[in-house]
Amino acid sequence: MENTSLLLETCAVVGQVMLENGAEMYRVEDTMNRIAGETGSVGVSFVTPTIVMIGLEETEHVKMKRVTDRTTNLSVVQLVNTYSREYTEGKINLGQLLKKVKEVNQHKMTLSTWLKILIAAVVSGSLMIVLGGAWSDFFVTCFIGGVGYSVYLLSQRFLRLKYFDEFIAAFCIGLLTLFFAKIGIGHTTDHMIIGSIMPYVPGLALTNSIRDLQQGHLLSGISRGVEVIIIAAMLAIGIAVAFRLAL
Repeated sequence: MENTSLLLETCAVVGQVMLENGAEMYRVEDTMNRIAGETGSVGVSFVTPTIVMIGLEETEHVKMKRVTDRTTNLSVVQLVNTYSREYTEGKINLGQLLKKVKEVNQHKMTLSTWLKILIAAVVSGSLMIVLGGAWSDFFVTCFIGGVGYSVYLLSQRFLRLKYFDEFIAAFCIGLLTLFFAKIGIGHTTDHMIIGSIMPYVPGLALTNSIRDLQQGHLLSGISRGVEVIIIAAMLAIGIAVAFRLAL
């Protein structure tokens, strides 16, 4: 019983950590089942964007973990994959695997708020240039992208309304872009807006949705696809409302 409980707890924690940090559903299930298979058991896993479940065919015991927050930290996913391979190769035991996964999730590298804003600003300006904007608009786009991301972080912290954060950020970006265009500082308005909203585009979620659908995980693939559509819609609505009010 103790070994079964440890196995289920390890599989569930591994799946939870991977899912919270941006791994695909099929990869999470495959990793959990491989860990269970190393003990001679047959793992039966079920993963959705909010729940991780693992059971063993020869027992009636099931372990479930809730996933409430999801972010993108592929370095954590890579480390968990590395530790799970070390376990399947016999380099570490089950208890060590569980300890390592918990430690990497607890001490994972997080960026400071100011560094996130700086990165968003540079990404906004750089992508504006890549998409065909003018170099004369580089610094103003960086400023708009930085302010927009600051508003986004503040909305996440105080409003806590999922998907509304993207709307607020896009609305702010649209107003700032139109303001600078009216005073003669910004010229390539479309490119400035596109570059500034790129940090919010859910590219990883879209990729994972397609890969999950290709692997036959219809529930997770469709749910993530709907999430991508909602975020894209909120960004578009935020820009549209800003244009409606300003023009």
